[in-house]
Amino acid sequence: MIRNDALDRLPVRHAVPELLSALDRRGAAVLSAPPGTGKTTLVPLALAGLIGEGPRRRVLVAEPRRMAVRAAARRMAWLLGEEAGGTVGFSVRGERRAGPSSRVEVVTTGILLQRLQRDPELAGVDVVLLDECHERHLDADTAMAFLVDVRAALRPELRLIAASATSDAAAWAELLTSLDDGGPAPVVRSTGEGHGCRVFYEAPPSGVRPAHGTWVDPALLRHVAATVRLALERHEGDVLCFLPGTGEIARTAGMLADVGAEVLQLHGRAPAEVQDAVLRGAEPGGRRRVVLATSVAESSLTVPGVRIVVDSGLAREPRTDHARGLGSLATVVVSEATATQRLGRAGREAAGFVYRCWAEAGDGVRPRFPSPEIRVADLADFALRAACWGDPTAEGLALLDAPPAGAMAAARSVLGSIG
Repeated sequence: MIRNDALDRLPVRHAVPELLSALDRRGAAVLSAPPGTGKTTLVPLALAGLIGEGPRRRVLVAEPRRMAVRAAARRMAWLLGEEAGGTVGFSVRGERRAGPSSRVEVVTTGILLQRLQRDPELAGVDVVLLDECHERHLDADTAMAFLVDVRAALRPELRLIAASATSDAAAWAELLTSLDDGGPAPVVRSTGEGHGCRVFYEAPPSGVRPAHGTWVDPALLRHVAATVRLALERHEGDVLCFLPGTGEIARTAGMLADVGAEVLQLHGRAPAEVQDAVLRGAEPGGRRRVVLATSVAESSLTVPGVRIVVDSGLAREPRTDHARGLGSLATVVVSEATATQRLGRAGREAAGFVYRCWAEAGDGVRPRFPSPEIRVADLADFALRAACWGDPTAEGLALLDAPPAGAMAAARSVLGSIG
């Protein structure tokens, strides 16, 4: 049985008629909706005709992370009163729960790319929704470029949506129709900010050294742990604490070993059963929880029970030394868009509280968006995909940022050297 009471509480429902109309007119649209409004869960159900009165369609939803794929599929299935794997299915590396009866399938952007290269027409798919476009992962940018090409050359009837909470909507609107010469795609905006959050700034003590490479000053981690303790004392509810990597998570967990709450570690390498346990929430009457997480918890999912977010202000991004052909990870200050995404995790179920572990003046010097991965990552895999697509230089692909010439030359040199 469809849970209409839960659907009615999602603010994005008011934008659905405009979105459907935009798709009927142009076949492509940008959906801009704040965190917690339901764009990841309600919109695909409406596009598939599973709620409302629209025609029945098969919808493919692409998410940047495996955890978000599972969480989104299970949430949509729950809204329909079902289990994931039926009307709503999902596919990640090593696991697929979908079949002929699935009208909505949630996949990672990597899975979507594989399907596009096997079957560029995406036979049987009517709508593709690329979620969290603002994160600018290389797989997502590549998938978007291929899909724009497919619409222009093979399947003009394929509907395409770029969805995000914080993206540059105007740029995406231009990109979606860049090969059609029909002007920008419509931008549909949904209002609603969840339950709202109160923000506190807890600047670290003087003398904390900036992060470099994958090194983070232990003094900052001690400050983050102290901020978690402070938040637990001041407020009710569970805590979601953002840290840049698994090493920092483990060290902070050690500092919180004696806190009066269950401490959980959430990251991309965590076993699926651990991830699922976090997303199920605490048992009724159980202990409070502190979830220490990397960026995997930033978007497209709700961690039940969370009322407090503690943000270290750091994240990890890929970097490549093209002269030596070596890739690595770098610890960086989070962008405004990322900080907004993290803030939105606190107000999903009730009024929330956010503790930012930096001085308020630091907000003014943050970049607006994360660095596009295409500018900083190793491009060998991208160059191979572009060549297989029939555009070895990638000059004909619809990309927000062109690949740097030096990085692309280095990537093609690597491909040539390995045959």
